[in-house]
Amino acid sequence: MSTDVSESTGYTSNFEMSALGYIVAILIAILLLPLLPMIVVGYVLYRVFASSDGEPARRGWKPDYGGP
Repeated sequence: MSTDVSESTGYTSNFEMSALGYIVAILIAILLLPLLPMIVVGYVLYRVFASSDGEPARRGWKPDYGGP
């Protein structure tokens, strides 16, 4: 009772799974909405204090020991 490789079941869209995916995405977005002001403030602070010479802002966080 196994399905042979040559017997394709075809691909059809599954409306129930698509709807469930959209519902979960909307719920996650609603739950994360209160975090949006903190994300914006963090992004603005990063942009303000980031180095303007093109180097990463965390350049000096780890000492350079030379290495091979």
